[in-house]
Amino acid sequence: MYDIESIRKDFPILSTKMNGKPLVYLDSAATSQKPNQVIDLVADFYRTKNSNAGRGIYKLAEDTTHAYESVRGKVKDFTNSHSETSVIFTKNTTEAANLVMYGWGEKFIKKGDKIVVSILEHHSNFVPWQQLALKKGASFEVMDIDENGQIKESELDKMHGAKFVAVGHVSNVTGTINNVEKICRIARDEGAVSLVDGAQSIPSMKIDMKKIGCDFFMFSGHKMLAPFGSGALLSNDELLKQMDPFFYGSEMIMEVYPEKSVWNRLPYKFEAGTPNVVETIGLGAAIDYMKKLGIDNIKKHKEELVSYALKRLQEIHGLQIIGPKNAYERGALVSFTMDKVHPHDIAAILDDDGIAIRSGHHCAMPLHLRLNLPGTARASFHLYNKKEEIDQLVKSLEKAKTIFGG
Repeated sequence: MYDIESIRKDFPILSTKMNGKPLVYLDSAATSQKPNQVIDLVADFYRTKNSNAGRGIYKLAEDTTHAYESVRGKVKDFTNSHSETSVIFTKNTTEAANLVMYGWGEKFIKKGDKIVVSILEHHSNFVPWQQLALKKGASFEVMDIDENGQIKESELDKMHGAKFVAVGHVSNVTGTINNVEKICRIARDEGAVSLVDGAQSIPSMKIDMKKIGCDFFMFSGHKMLAPFGSGALLSNDELLKQMDPFFYGSEMIMEVYPEKSVWNRLPYKFEAGTPNVVETIGLGAAIDYMKKLGIDNIKKHKEELVSYALKRLQEIHGLQIIGPKNAYERGALVSFTMDKVHPHDIAAILDDDGIAIRSGHHCAMPLHLRLNLPGTARASFHLYNKKEEIDQLVKSLEKAKTIFGG
């Protein structure tokens, strides 16, 4: 049984008030809240275990190293990725994308090559490849969407002859769940390397990297209950061995001589400098928490929330939902516009009622330009939200509509 009230007790921030009213947190697509199981572990580490990983042979440091390194196995199992040595810890999805861009793209993309992305992409999975294409003289193709926010079937033809394909698993604006298995299969048939941005999918659904069939998969921990500064890039050893390091120094070095340096083995070749030790250990705790609840249970709960939100929001006259209208075709978020009310004004009115949502272009300006929208308002959900909070959202939106003469 999915006991939402018991789950909510694990998240202390949910009992706080904003502007004198109970907090209704509907911005988990930007960052998730953290359960006590993660918060307590982080606090306990700094109080009783603080030491660096991979650098000392005294017990405190060895215990920290073990706790840190054990998270690679948790990530591997949680995503069904290829090996622990191909789990590269990063600060976030953006760093992971840039690691691929510099480590693989700079080495293998040549003039005249084709790079393909979709118009749905977050800037972090759009701009690196755009800039790489400009620098290398490669072509940069953008797959368009239909009126439902889905990549058009005909646009998949743009992958013909591609060298690299990057696509988001779930759009952070439309909520569209892309058919990444099909896209990666086409990329593979074309001889292209594929990357999937899983920042919005890993908090909401079971991830199977081998089934997806991508060469790279990346995600941020802070969207899946873990601390800021945690995340990972997943690949395979063969591909990673071909790549150049992104950063230089410290742990990524095996040997240094006046005339040359020798890089460390995987995965440390890509992890320069003192790592985000406690943040990464916190990621492991977040994975433990999600696994205990059950990924399928989390997915079902979020689908029920999205289905309810779509139903209630469509009751508001003058509100337009962006993206698929079926809860099973979208991730755990709903973006929308309202007649006569700017998204920032919507967010301000909701904030006065203690409701936190996102407004603007959500780091997806190309998509908003494509939709001819200056911005959207976005309510996003996580495993700790409940239907009553959606009722409060609708009530506050009706209030905003009245204030602005809608």
